[in-house]
Amino acid sequence: MRDRLGKLYQLFDHEDSLLILIDADPDSIASALALKRLLRGHLTTRIISPIRPITRPQNLTMVRLLEIPLAPFDQIRAADFNRFALVDSQPSHNPRFSEFSYDLIIDHHPLNAHTQAPFLDIRPEYGSNSTILTEYLRLAKIKPSLKLATALYYAIKTDTRNFERSSNEADMRAFHFLFRYTRHALVRRIESTELSLEMLEYFKQGLNACKRLNDRIYCFVGRAPNPDILVILAEFLLRVVEIGWSFVGGVYQDNLIVIFRNDGIRKQAGKLATRAFGKLGSAGGHASSARAEIPLAQLPSLPKPERLEVWRQFLIDRIEGNWRLKKTRPAAPAPQTE
Repeated sequence: MRDRLGKLYQLFDHEDSLLILIDADPDSIASALALKRLLRGHLTTRIISPIRPITRPQNLTMVRLLEIPLAPFDQIRAADFNRFALVDSQPSHNPRFSEFSYDLIIDHHPLNAHTQAPFLDIRPEYGSNSTILTEYLRLAKIKPSLKLATALYYAIKTDTRNFERSSNEADMRAFHFLFRYTRHALVRRIESTELSLEMLEYFKQGLNACKRLNDRIYCFVGRAPNPDILVILAEFLLRVVEIGWSFVGGVYQDNLIVIFRNDGIRKQAGKLATRAFGKLGSAGGHASSARAEIPLAQLPSLPKPERLEVWRQFLIDRIEGNWRLKKTRPAAPAPQTE
């Protein structure tokens, strides 16, 4: 690990200008903020830019309360930078990412065969990318500020879903290390900001258009003002006791977005997303969460997104048709009681 830190520092000259690209969520925001701190004093310019506007209320609250400086992607001139970094993602995860050649990629998603960079640190066994960056900070003997520690702590908490889904001992060690430096009242405030009034209308529409197949529930909400509504609805549906999988789709801008969530019990959401939609667009993720984005140009035979039932059936056909379900034995009868 110490060799990695040395190699990271050797990548840059003091006159370099670094652009750190993210697809903003708590883990990517915190990871980018940690990388920016790690490289303080090692190069002149370090800018964090999300490739699309942040719309999810919790993420907006995180950025506002922790005063995290972000540069909108549409205001960035790539020519102003000679170095590029990507955290909590890989170039194949979004077409915008693939436009750049990266000097540094740090990620905890499974390695894509086409991912390349002079400095590459991919650890899919980690539950949070912020854990990796916390390890770098500790190795560099950098004490995180209150805001940085709070961002990293909240990111680990969020990405591991309070350690209910994929994580390891490294995640727990980083979480415990950050605990003492974290402003926990800020974490509670961020967590409590989940919905807007606008989102409630899409919840209503989505819930009215759900279809259940065994322990799987499918939902299509039509056109959505942002993909975060789909994520929140997919996670909400998992709270239903009979549901082990939730699939929520919607159209955002010129793409079909499909969110995959499950209860994490011997399931592989990322592999399922790739099988179902990988040939149509970008798809992948973790064991319990995944995402697919398909350009509408790839789906010319489908009607307008207002035809909710048609689009929902398209999701069902793609997912069920590519899902190699294992046959399970019937549950043993419950014991009789007197």
